[in-house]
Amino acid sequence: MRYVRLDTPKPISKIGLGTWQFGSPEWGYGPDYERRAAEIVRRALELGVTLFDTAELYGFGRSERILGAALGDDRVKAVVASKIFPLLPIAPVVQQRAVASAARLGVDGIDLYQVHQPNPVVADTTTMSGMRTLQDVGLVGEVGVSNYGLRRWRFAEAALGRRVLSNQVRYSMIDRGPEEDLIPYAEQAGRIVIAYSPLAQGFLSGRYDAMNPPSGAVRRGNPYFLPENLARGSALIATLREVADAHDATPSQIALAYLLRHPNVVAIPGASGVEQMERNAAAAEIDLADDEYAALVAAAHAFRPVTGLAAVPRMIRARLRAR
Repeated sequence: MRYVRLDTPKPISKIGLGTWQFGSPEWGYGPDYERRAAEIVRRALELGVTLFDTAELYGFGRSERILGAALGDDRVKAVVASKIFPLLPIAPVVQQRAVASAARLGVDGIDLYQVHQPNPVVADTTTMSGMRTLQDVGLVGEVGVSNYGLRRWRFAEAALGRRVLSNQVRYSMIDRGPEEDLIPYAEQAGRIVIAYSPLAQGFLSGRYDAMNPPSGAVRRGNPYFLPENLARGSALIATLREVADAHDATPSQIALAYLLRHPNVVAIPGASGVEQMERNAAAAEIDLADDEYAALVAAAHAFRPVTGLAAVPRMIRARLRAR
């Protein structure tokens, strides 16, 4: 495993584990997944993974409970990250919700406490006032944000009066917006971009195509999995396979290696089982050659999916056909 080169109390692994699926049946992983979740966490620890990301919203607290129980006594070695859902995120509420998350996780302190979404009405001034108090009393180590643009990330730092260590954003080979400003800022300022959905919810795994669409409500609600987009993505998947063959790897591992080439990026893919966790962790050791990276960049830029409003009628038709 490789780690981010920053001055943090605990090393932050380049590959972490996202736990949205813990306790969330909409992923369609089946009734025995809670037991498998514990096995995944234990194996991740053995592989040197330190970053474990959850949120109070995931499974309405179940993800935090499952993760905390799975970490057990090793929670002191882990960088435990959670997120507050910013419904009225004024200072007293922020403090109250952090206490509740820490209790569910079974920790004395949350290593990284993040604002899950920017609130369009409540300014970060009051939110960060609550975060600063949590840091002062030792309940929170580092503060992070999620889904913030660069301007608001920097404003949040000014409001906190300290570094806002991380910004967790959607980032993958087909969601490359963070490369424009967030990643350059992180590298310049000594911050971290945490890539969620780094495999585009499995689109980049090569497991799905127009004749074999995914199941589960989460993926069915993602326009990338429209049959038309799955067909359009075939050239990108072919490039991923070609590079993967040169490294005795999988397309998913190459898609992760693409992101990790940036020194201040960490990725938090989920895992449906221990084997997938092992493959994800191994991606941190893959070094892409310059020509391989260039080929991936070109293939990613050539992919033009149907998204936004144009995708809505197609998704409706796809849902009706699936019934």
